[in-house]
Amino acid sequence: MDIIEVRGAPNYYVCENGVLDNLESLLQKHGFRNGFVISGEQSWKAVEPYFPKDGSVTYSFYRYKGECSFSEIERLSKLCVNHDVIIGIGGGKVLDLAKAVANQVHLDSVLIPTLASTCSAWTPLSVIYDDNGKFIRYDIFPKSTLMVLIDTRILLHSPVNYFRAGIADTLAKWYEADCIIRQVEDVPLSVKIAHQSAYLCKTVLLEHGRAAINDLLEKRDTLAFRKVIETIIMAGGMVGGFGDRYGRIAGAHSVHNGLTKRPETHHLLHGEKVAYGILVQLALEENWSEMKRLHPFYQDLNLPYTLKQLGLEITEKEKLYDIAEEAIKPDESIHLMNIPVDSMKIVEAFYEIERLALDQ
Repeated sequence: MDIIEVRGAPNYYVCENGVLDNLESLLQKHGFRNGFVISGEQSWKAVEPYFPKDGSVTYSFYRYKGECSFSEIERLSKLCVNHDVIIGIGGGKVLDLAKAVANQVHLDSVLIPTLASTCSAWTPLSVIYDDNGKFIRYDIFPKSTLMVLIDTRILLHSPVNYFRAGIADTLAKWYEADCIIRQVEDVPLSVKIAHQSAYLCKTVLLEHGRAAINDLLEKRDTLAFRKVIETIIMAGGMVGGFGDRYGRIAGAHSVHNGLTKRPETHHLLHGEKVAYGILVQLALEENWSEMKRLHPFYQDLNLPYTLKQLGLEITEKEKLYDIAEEAIKPDESIHLMNIPVDSMKIVEAFYEIERLALDQ
């Protein structure tokens, strides 16, 4: 087995109501005086009421243009001269952008998530898209994030559809990591930690996911709500952080990447497309019992389990093959499943999912 590189956690992590009240003291402990703040318009509106204003640290504020792309990384990297720390405020793409900029200019990053939609705040990597939102690649960085600060006051006012998508994206951690780790004969301890973290993702989300969504809708900062937030961000991040390539992604995310090629699916969030990808992966594994077990959960959370919910039709064979061809490209993670796949098998999986949905 090749060397496994463990980047298990950020240097400092807090999930608490009111943690942003301590932001400036935390920055000062590290000698920071001039923060370069990257955010989206909506994410800044969510954080602005809680952002410190006593003036002990100066900030320059920059809006991102909607994608974590090479051009955006370059643009912002050129602007952050004379700053000593990168502060990312927002959802997954903003946080990925902040990490990529910090890596490029060799500065530390502080991340303040406004959504519990991905483990982006935890992981030392960025998903790179082109300027039109098409997936290009993942970049893994040599250095972890310095600080992750989760203020539950902010997340309690986040959109429920992003929270739902985050639950789905994190649920995939178990199915993708498990199918890879099952192939390893003598599992190293770090990979066992990743495997257990992935299982924790599955069990916590299936048990508390519905309640946490209701708590968000009713603005209740409950134990279930925090458990799900931390499962998405912390436990989800630990899967890849401890498992390295054995805890990253497999079939579900390859299907997501294929779906991004079709404009009909652009109304769906990342995690929603990954949710459908889980079903495709299970169909390829012929794990029909697990698919049936997930159906009520998908229905309760309004996650897509039919082509129609993706914006597609079962009769649109050319489009389905287009998605399949993209999902099975040679460098795609679906090949880590150690199951022979071609475009026909992917399309057959689509049909099997449709048949199962009709039987429910």
